[in-house]
Amino acid sequence: MHKPEYLLPTPNWQIQRWYEAVNHFESAAEPYALITVLTTAGSTPRDQGTKMVVTPDRQYDTIGGGHLEFKAIELARKALVDATQQRRNQQTLHSFPLASTLGQCCGGAVKLLIETHVSHQQVIALFGAGHVAQALVPILAQLPVQIRWIDNREALTPKQMLPSNTTFTLDDTPAGEIALLPTDSWVIIMTHDHQLDFELAEKALKRQDLPYVGMIGSDTKARRFQQRLLAKGVAQSRLDDFITPIGELSVPGKLPIEVAVSVSAQIIQRLHKRDTLSQAHHAQQETYDA
Repeated sequence: MHKPEYLLPTPNWQIQRWYEAVNHFESAAEPYALITVLTTAGSTPRDQGTKMVVTPDRQYDTIGGGHLEFKAIELARKALVDATQQRRNQQTLHSFPLASTLGQCCGGAVKLLIETHVSHQQVIALFGAGHVAQALVPILAQLPVQIRWIDNREALTPKQMLPSNTTFTLDDTPAGEIALLPTDSWVIIMTHDHQLDFELAEKALKRQDLPYVGMIGSDTKARRFQQRLLAKGVAQSRLDDFITPIGELSVPGKLPIEVAVSVSAQIIQRLHKRDTLSQAHHAQQETYDA
């Protein structure tokens, strides 16, 4: 079986240094925390300026190991949870005397800066690399989004350099990519295969944390898919998030660029609606905290 190939800066299993991790997670629009040894006094495991990166399930590089690093990782992951829930980055300072309370007897002291980086860009997973998708990607790439473009046809792998916010994945089994998407990703389905379209829609809708699943197609295809999805155990409530035919239907035409403009118009509307709701939530939270 052909293994997935990714046009990404560095596969995360090859990352060793903190700056490689920052580059990777920024490109992939995935959350991470950067830990920096801000100041030191006396004897310490690492010098001022030493850094490491922490994600919800991994860490990259080191600030010296031991109980200090263990505690820093714990604090960083807690900060990541808070930052993800609030959709805003945070910076916190923590001071540690390297004494018996940390199980370290260096006798010095360190001050750590923990910075969370949670992408505010919407992740869009686009399945299919045909004519409409090829017209759509250059438009979407101009928006504040991260695009994951996925197809199973090697001949359609882009030959030109992709925009910096776009990655392409060649995968024999594209539906497997659904499980790898970050929470709150939006899914656009426009492959050449109706059965693959259905498999993608089913897997996406069975994930409760993907709030938008759009599919290209006719009204007849939409009705058939909705009936089949219900028969496969997809909840009726989830069909409200299944947008098909996809696009702003007031935009006429069936040419690839016309369909691409229609889909882009709908995405732009949703982006503005999301930002408005997010701003209202933050204002309410700040009022509550006050």
